[in-house]
Amino acid sequence: MDSDQDSLDQNEEGIDVVEVNEGDIEEVIDLDESEEQDGSEMEMEGYDGEDEEVEDDEEEDEEDEMVDVQDDADFCFKAHTASVFSCDLDPKTSSLAVTGGEDDKAYVWNIADGTTALICTGHSDSVTCVGFSSDSKFVASGDMSGLVKVWSTESWEEIWSFECSDLEWIKWHPSAHVLLAGTADGDVWMWKIPSGECKTMQGHGCQTTTAELFSDGKQCCTGYEDGVIKVWDLKTAKATTTFKGNSGHQDSVTSLDCHDNNNLILSGSVDGSSKIYNCNTGKEVAVFFAGDVNEDIGETNSIESVGFCHSQPLAAIGSLNGTLSIWDMPTQIVRHKCQHDAGIVKLKWDKTNPFVYTCSLDGNIRLWDARSGKVEGSWSGHKGEILDMNISRDGNTILSVSGDKTARVFSIHKPDR
Repeated sequence: MDSDQDSLDQNEEGIDVVEVNEGDIEEVIDLDESEEQDGSEMEMEGYDGEDEEVEDDEEEDEEDEMVDVQDDADFCFKAHTASVFSCDLDPKTSSLAVTGGEDDKAYVWNIADGTTALICTGHSDSVTCVGFSSDSKFVASGDMSGLVKVWSTESWEEIWSFECSDLEWIKWHPSAHVLLAGTADGDVWMWKIPSGECKTMQGHGCQTTTAELFSDGKQCCTGYEDGVIKVWDLKTAKATTTFKGNSGHQDSVTSLDCHDNNNLILSGSVDGSSKIYNCNTGKEVAVFFAGDVNEDIGETNSIESVGFCHSQPLAAIGSLNGTLSIWDMPTQIVRHKCQHDAGIVKLKWDKTNPFVYTCSLDGNIRLWDARSGKVEGSWSGHKGEILDMNISRDGNTILSVSGDKTARVFSIHKPDR
């Protein structure tokens, strides 16, 4: 009666009451026991919530790695076992490539099928500098620790080596068997190959970061970490002109180019500016700018590559803010800003036409028409950032190397002239 009275009282308070008969009950579940049982079953099966999350992340990473990238390469060289930093194509036949990498090796190989002609052994640090002599008779390899080696492309034997301080760059003379190298202590070495006869262009206690030789082979220009640029007479090994202070850069010089007239220098810097200098007058001629930092791409507008056009009075600068700027030199007005999805690593002008090639950290190579500012061609295939690129002397081949441990060869299909 008390139970019935309680139900009646609840009904009178307006609360809905559901009556359940014992015959309608199929199973009684104890909630506490259920939670313990589920937990024990999961533990018995080796379940771990954190492990599952890790496994999911690993699966996502694997899926990312499996994302298809259209590969436009004619050939992919895969002998390196780590990132590939530098590359060059032989000027004489455009059939051989040399690549140097983080695996402490350089390879000379045929671009048609990857047949290895030479493994440049003996390095104990990353090979960051490689290059063929102007007649392709020699090939040089240099590592970060300062060991430079030269090999004959006829006998495939090492013919010369030298060890200096930490190496920053090497450059072959445009017409002679002369090799130049810049070091972290600021000195520039110049050797006759294979005799090893040497001259030294002493620095000012600051790292030399980049260099370029004039096409007449009489001078070279060097850039330094403090923004200074020097022009050297190769015969006397003395600096003829120095640009510093207000006429120099405010940060490290990253790239240099010399005009075909053997008078003008184009520079690029971490400070986001590019300058043209007149070597005869020793004066600054023009200043160009990369533009603002693109936060969607990175945290710097450092100019990584510069170049003079060979057929028109144009200059190109490529920045880590993803912008390729085409400047009209006489008016000092920017003609086009060509935007990339990632920072630009290197640019190269076509030898005979106003077309400029760029490679970037997104793994792509593009060909731009400097007159219209439009993309006229593109090549993909790398699954990592491109770290270096070169165009063959005959203008038919692109060679690129990447953090994905590969070098790739692409055929160039230029637009109709």
